[in-house]
Amino acid sequence: MIKDVAVILAAAGKSSRFRDPFSKKVFTLCSGKPVWQHSAQLFSDHPRVGQIIMAIAPEDRETVQEKFSGNLTMLGVEIVLGGSERFESIRNALERVKAGLSLIAVHDAARPCLTKSAFEAVLAVADRKGAAVLGSPIRATVKRCDSSDKVTATVARDGLWQAQTPQVFRADILKSAYAKLKGAPTDDSQVVEEAGTSVYCVEGPETNIKITTKDDLKVAESFLRVPQRTKDNPFF
Repeated sequence: MIKDVAVILAAAGKSSRFRDPFSKKVFTLCSGKPVWQHSAQLFSDHPRVGQIIMAIAPEDRETVQEKFSGNLTMLGVEIVLGGSERFESIRNALERVKAGLSLIAVHDAARPCLTKSAFEAVLAVADRKGAAVLGSPIRATVKRCDSSDKVTATVARDGLWQAQTPQVFRADILKSAYAKLKGAPTDDSQVVEEAGTSVYCVEGPETNIKITTKDDLKVAESFLRVPQRTKDNPFF
């Protein structure tokens, strides 16, 4: 199989809501491995992935080199220094993407529970459409509140999705969109949308959570203890 996918792991966040003075969430152990390593392992093992780049905060460079240099080498993960905002980190990583890789997948390093089947589902749509994101349709009732937390409206949830990662784009589409970037988008799909390219949602598993708090870490550990369902193992 041709290696035609570059993966960018976004790991330069501040982890302010994780509330751990000793470790950022992506470097914390989760089921025996640092959070970032779970998804990095999945990508490293995938036959289409030809490059993995992890964007980290400049202040974490020494820690990452001291603690994880062996794991990074084993998994083939390159390090790039990020910026103060997420989009700056992705833009820095884009400059390091190898020529000849036709798709770029951007994934939150704080999502350790991604499955191979979900990754391949979003890759398949990106292959056909050029731009695809994992997500989940919003099924709960959604309320809009004002600054005092008073409900001002109940929002119709038809057509609303909660975005996940990876978000996968044809390399030329993502690079061109970032070249035109204005403002401070919250995800890569928004960058591509605002550049005029259609993006398609692919339903991902509810287990593909992003770790924000320590409670999320416990939930992720519970998900990682359950073997993922496969064709050869249909009972899990």
